[in-house]
Amino acid sequence: MAACGLDFGTSNSAVGVMRAGAPTLAPVERDATLIPSAIFFDFEQHGRILFGRHAIETYIGQHEGRLMRALKTILGSPLIDEATAVGRRRIPLTEVVEIFIRELKGRAETFLGEEIAQVVHGRPVRFVDGDDAADAKAQSVLEAIAKRVGFKDVSFEFEPIAAAYHYEETVAREELVLVADIGGGTSDFSVIRVGPALKLKPDRRDDILSYKGARIGGTDFDTLLSLEAVMPLLGLGTQLRDKDLPMPKASYFELATWSMINFVYTYKTERQTRELLAQSLEPQRVSRLLKTIRKHLGHRIAFAVEDAKIALSEDERHRMMLDFLEGGLFADATRGGFEKAIHEKTRRLTDVAGKCVTDAGIKPDAIQTIFYTGGSSLVPAVRKAIAAAAPHARPATGSDFLSVALGLTREAGRRFS
Repeated sequence: MAACGLDFGTSNSAVGVMRAGAPTLAPVERDATLIPSAIFFDFEQHGRILFGRHAIETYIGQHEGRLMRALKTILGSPLIDEATAVGRRRIPLTEVVEIFIRELKGRAETFLGEEIAQVVHGRPVRFVDGDDAADAKAQSVLEAIAKRVGFKDVSFEFEPIAAAYHYEETVAREELVLVADIGGGTSDFSVIRVGPALKLKPDRRDDILSYKGARIGGTDFDTLLSLEAVMPLLGLGTQLRDKDLPMPKASYFELATWSMINFVYTYKTERQTRELLAQSLEPQRVSRLLKTIRKHLGHRIAFAVEDAKIALSEDERHRMMLDFLEGGLFADATRGGFEKAIHEKTRRLTDVAGKCVTDAGIKPDAIQTIFYTGGSSLVPAVRKAIAAAAPHARPATGSDFLSVALGLTREAGRRFS
């Protein structure tokens, strides 16, 4: 039976198999080995379901349907027990996750040419902060999904440890490494000894000194940037005539949060927004909120914000064009404003990374290398926050989006060989 390593990520996913003793990632979207964790239910062609970039491109092309992204966040939130409207029917959100993972498995099997019955599934150190029962439930739900799609043997590995196994392939001597895997939904850390001789050991438990995680990731940064730079253009922070009350924040928060955007598109929310528009002291701004809800433009705003976040890793300023909402409309985002908006999150990353080092029973100076992986590790403020936990360590990177998948694949080869 063939085995695979499966990195089901908040923003992107990948799956790999061992070939000729080396981890090989399967092409899961055309020739690409990385696929956005997105799914589109096409209402124009009844029953058609699209995945990844194809799903996003079809949605942006103004097809009538339902786009869902950041699927992994469902597992660590109250949405795990919810259903969502897809056309005229409601389906459990866990079933949406199942549809996506089944498709990934099928594409990997097409590449390999045989059934894949065993999997090492990546998981964050914490699906849910501060709630062990909810965290255990998230893994059990993911395990049940894996078995329903056809995996007979399901094993799990913490994502930062999988990333460490991949990094280990590049080192020439033994090192003590802090792995920082900063993804779309979670940030995970591990302190681990790696080295050419150590990777040959059949049992690595003694080399893993500690691991720690927090439910902080790139989608949180998107939310905060959207609330800071875009949502004020839709009326956030404006006042109502009635007793000079502020506009309610709930719809803005939902529109700024990837996993909740579709929940805004209800008749009740649209009716309430029309009533608020009639009371608004700045109706032009609030009218944009109403149009966003009526025309289902929340995801287009979210993509513009995500692009801005990525651009601000290189540039000090980025202009988000929002002319799909109103001709000539734009929002200016600055790196300084973005870093201020995410300051509480990055401060928490310093704390969690520092606690991981402390739990390893070592001093920060003992960490020789910080290995950064995950797309959100490219944010300068994130790197600065993590570096504070081990200020004398050298930074290292490699396969920012694929190191976890490659490490999981290598571990699948070891466990199921």
